[in-house]
Amino acid sequence: MKMKKVKRCGWCKGDSLYEKYHDAEWGKLATDDKKMFEFLTLESAQAGLSWITILRKRENYRKAFANFDVKKVAKFGDEDVEKLLKNEGIVRNRLKIISAISNAKHFIDIQKEFGSFCNYIKTFFPSGKPVINKPKSLADIPARTDISDAIAKDMKKRGFKFFGTTICYAHLQATGWVNDHLVNCDFR
Repeated sequence: MKMKKVKRCGWCKGDSLYEKYHDAEWGKLATDDKKMFEFLTLESAQAGLSWITILRKRENYRKAFANFDVKKVAKFGDEDVEKLLKNEGIVRNRLKIISAISNAKHFIDIQKEFGSFCNYIKTFFPSGKPVINKPKSLADIPARTDISDAIAKDMKKRGFKFFGTTICYAHLQATGWVNDHLVNCDFR
């Protein structure tokens, strides 16, 4: 009996970690603020790097950033920054580390204002619902949209760093607020 070949989006093929992430997480709607903060931190760390680099460091980030407990990360101080700069398991960029801590504080401010970070994100979407695109090829997937532009602009105004429109769009894809799985992908 012949096994059916699994169809995936082309960007993840050839690396088991990438494929596992694609199959189990990417494009799946996250409504949990902890997951949203995790991806915000990881996507911000990814700026200028490949996503697979960050995925390979993800477990180290979990340990280094208090399992993405936003309240704990918001309390990190200078000693924590110095410790993180010595951690070979994460991206050791002072500005990115400091911004992760600062972003945690801003994340909490948004939670206080909107009840949750997810409630905040919903305000940018028509009827508060995720966008489900129908790309036929990777070339059909944009790097940014009007929605990611608006969110990134508002978050910058609120003090967030390393979260421009392209990173914001990647965050929305990762957390399923935008589903960009190709139409022929088995995980759509």
